[in-house]
Amino acid sequence: MPDSPFEIALDLRVAEVLERCTSCGDCVKVCPMPEAAGIDADDPYAIAGGVLSILRGTDHPEASARWAAVCSGSGHCIPACQHGVNPRFMLAMARLALRRRTDATARRRDAFARFGGMTKGVRVLSRMQLPPDLLSRFRADDTDDDTQPDVVFYTGCNLVKTPHIALLCFDIMEALGVHYRVMGGPSHCCGVLQFRAGDVATSGRVAYRTIERLAGAVGGRALTWCPTCQVQLGEIVAPGKTDTALDLQPFLLFLAARLDALRPLMTRRVEKRVGLHEHPGIAGVSEAACAILEAIPGLEFVDFAQPRVGYMCNTLNALPDFKREVHRAQLQAAADAGVTTLAGIYHNCHRELCSHERDWPFEVVNFLELVGESMGLTRPDLFKRLKLMQDVDAVLADAAPLLATNQVDLDEARAVVLTDMLGEQALPLR
Repeated sequence: MPDSPFEIALDLRVAEVLERCTSCGDCVKVCPMPEAAGIDADDPYAIAGGVLSILRGTDHPEASARWAAVCSGSGHCIPACQHGVNPRFMLAMARLALRRRTDATARRRDAFARFGGMTKGVRVLSRMQLPPDLLSRFRADDTDDDTQPDVVFYTGCNLVKTPHIALLCFDIMEALGVHYRVMGGPSHCCGVLQFRAGDVATSGRVAYRTIERLAGAVGGRALTWCPTCQVQLGEIVAPGKTDTALDLQPFLLFLAARLDALRPLMTRRVEKRVGLHEHPGIAGVSEAACAILEAIPGLEFVDFAQPRVGYMCNTLNALPDFKREVHRAQLQAAADAGVTTLAGIYHNCHRELCSHERDWPFEVVNFLELVGESMGLTRPDLFKRLKLMQDVDAVLADAAPLLATNQVDLDEARAVVLTDMLGEQALPLR
């Protein structure tokens, strides 16, 4: 079969990387992952050159393949490159090149399984927490409202597993007078699961369709929450789809740019000592979160000075021991600093960390809960309440009325709670 448009676009961009990259190794030098993965990076030139060999399909050092495999998307490499290359994209393409050397049927099967598992998790967990009227807020807004929205809020898929975060985004935009349209969910997927599995043709079809829908909604202006969607659509897909203009902006950068309008709405004092769980992968997001927190009256912000790695907790999954240590060290740093609150930014991080509230002397929240508290906006964290039960039967009993209302099969719900809620615990509870 001929290559798909997405594959052709990727091949052209890889050719450009091969032309521009000098194997100087500057990207290796600033990356936190070689040390974490036990990679000997004394010769960064050789490691970077090995990545180019992977892209060319020739022999390469094992250290280069290992570096590509453990890339967590921290993004330190992007400003370090002086030759017009995005090393994060380069490593993504190296992982893809290695994956595409495996059986095509197996890749398609893996992509189907990944997407199906994600879809089931999103569907079940959202219906365990939300009644139909709130669930409807996450569907594409096709109402008869003739008011032109200012932006599209693109939820991605997995944000809906912790719906209180998304609902707070909606509440805050409404308080700011921002008219928005919601798009997201598996029917508007970014294609990352198929991409990671090596099913590039399917990934491209999914992602191109999503970009076209986003571009057609509000002239291509969309706010993202999920950093995976931001990277996949913004760095992997959109640059090669030259027939469609798409302006993706992380929600926190959008919010921080309106801090002067937000500040007068945050009138209630939040007397808490707060530390931030953050990742550097999406440039400016951590700084935006800090600026917003520091604008909340009464709140005392504490900088833990922890290692800055990845763009979300799940990007550390390739190194489980390292990930556990990152979590353990931050929880201990929060306790040592005497915080009342550990506030995370992203949804995946919240799902993994929130249950540690049981064992440590501070609460674990999403930072938007603090913004909402100062604005008089409250959305209960139902995911955390259920996960803290740490018992699948107790969770199902508590969620039974909503499961019945939303017609969710109990056996299916049990399987999802075990895998996507209780099973998502990188650092075991005490």
